[in-house]
Amino acid sequence: MKRYLEKYIRSDLKRKIVLLTGPRQTGKTTLSKMLASNFDYFNYDNAEHRLGLMEKSWDRSRELVIFDELHKMKNWKSWLKGVYDTEKIPPSLIVTGSAKLDVYKKVGDSLAGRFFEYRLHPLDLKEIKLILGANDLNGKLDKLLKLGGFPEPYLEGDEIYYNRWKRSHLDIILKQDLIDLENLRQITSIETLIELLKKKVGAPISYKSLAEDLQCSDKTVKRWLSVLETLYVIFKVPPYHKNISRSLLKAPKYYFYDTGQLPDDSGMKLENLVACALLKEIHFREDCFGEKRNLCYLRNKDGREIDFLVTKKGAPALMIEVKWSDGERSPNFSFFEKNIKRVKKIQIVKELKREKTYPDGTEIRAAYKWLSEIILE
Repeated sequence: MKRYLEKYIRSDLKRKIVLLTGPRQTGKTTLSKMLASNFDYFNYDNAEHRLGLMEKSWDRSRELVIFDELHKMKNWKSWLKGVYDTEKIPPSLIVTGSAKLDVYKKVGDSLAGRFFEYRLHPLDLKEIKLILGANDLNGKLDKLLKLGGFPEPYLEGDEIYYNRWKRSHLDIILKQDLIDLENLRQITSIETLIELLKKKVGAPISYKSLAEDLQCSDKTVKRWLSVLETLYVIFKVPPYHKNISRSLLKAPKYYFYDTGQLPDDSGMKLENLVACALLKEIHFREDCFGEKRNLCYLRNKDGREIDFLVTKKGAPALMIEVKWSDGERSPNFSFFEKNIKRVKKIQIVKELKREKTYPDGTEIRAAYKWLSEIILE
């Protein structure tokens, strides 16, 4: 299965180390092994492979060397820098990990100038259209809402299989990856936090309220949320404000990389799916072309809200409202447009009878069409 990042990574491997991160089981290792027919592979979780890394005994006649979960090695960055500077490349080097490597990059010698980083996301409707074709896109969207976008369960297409898969998937993250970052005794509380967050998707989060539910401090809740972000379980969408310091004081929203994990609430799942698709497109544009965008939401003191705002170079570029079946233009577009002018406005609707456009440029679009194309210009 050809993935959307393949050609960009293949090009960069000729010039730099490639760091490839993303949630567990999004296909990072599979994609890496597709980049060359002649590769050597080392997984730091494997004892025999760890010894090979310590000895630096990979086959230098291979076209590509893959280091999986290397960030778990102590001083991994200094070690990798030494390999790169001493041996140069070839062979090409790709380092994959199921945690955000920027957390680990803050320690030790810098890899500056030696790497390009990519983030591999689960499947979205745009990528599914490229892989499986454009027939029955609405049906493919329904499947995404039910099974999420992780390749294995989505392509398997069986709900019972997915329900079994998602339990083991989260269990691996909690019992294996989390131990590297948090005290083992706190895992039960973090598990409870995840369950609380599933019910609050799309709503601003109160750290104080979560702390009360978990009987811990606000500071502890914030740390746990940061850990879950690092492990690609959730991602944060902050409120937009021209003054960045003020936006940091307001309540963010949190969404899950795996939409299928959420309760059986159609509107909530659709909003989460749109958040995932927008973040994936933003990361793609940044990783492959160096374009800087951010994903936020709009909310005022009276509770008026726009689900998503995409900024480009710090300036508002696109407002997005997500509705399950409401095909009438949201009045909140007009309210926020008083202060945020000349911004593209799109309302995405799952069950839509007719697409529309308005004199002010607002578009009402069928979810399956818009999500299969996503353009953030």
